[in-house]
Amino acid sequence: MSAIRQSIDIARRPEEVYTYITDPAHLPEWQASALSARPLDDAPPHVGQRVAVTRRMGRRDLPMTMEVVELDPPRSWHLHGVDGPVRGDVRGTIEPLDDGRRSRVTLALDFEGHGIGRVLAPLVVKPFARKEMPRSEEKLKHLLEHA
Repeated sequence: MSAIRQSIDIARRPEEVYTYITDPAHLPEWQASALSARPLDDAPPHVGQRVAVTRRMGRRDLPMTMEVVELDPPRSWHLHGVDGPVRGDVRGTIEPLDDGRRSRVTLALDFEGHGIGRVLAPLVVKPFARKEMPRSEEKLKHLLEHA
């Protein structure tokens, strides 16, 4: 599958955006489908860290585990799903704008289907995510610019 890619400009410094967006506790604040997100250890975000995420799709609550694959503050991060029939792959980048006073956040989201997930990913999950992603980025912008 090809990734869903979306960018948004935010009037906050890249370091501030990166700190917020890579903290799993903030995920339910800006993504409507994220009911909860918590690291499975007490350490700050780090490569190899696993994060338990519960999302709601329709009337179903779907638990999943994501693993941090890359962290390059304040420029990029990468998480990959490690369980379940549909495993997300999220890559984020932050570009400084206006001498670092603003940021351009780009999210790329793709899915890997396993078993029944091979059918669900393209027919259900990807269209749902494609619809949610612009609203999530607008919510992220609003939260960061009005904090």
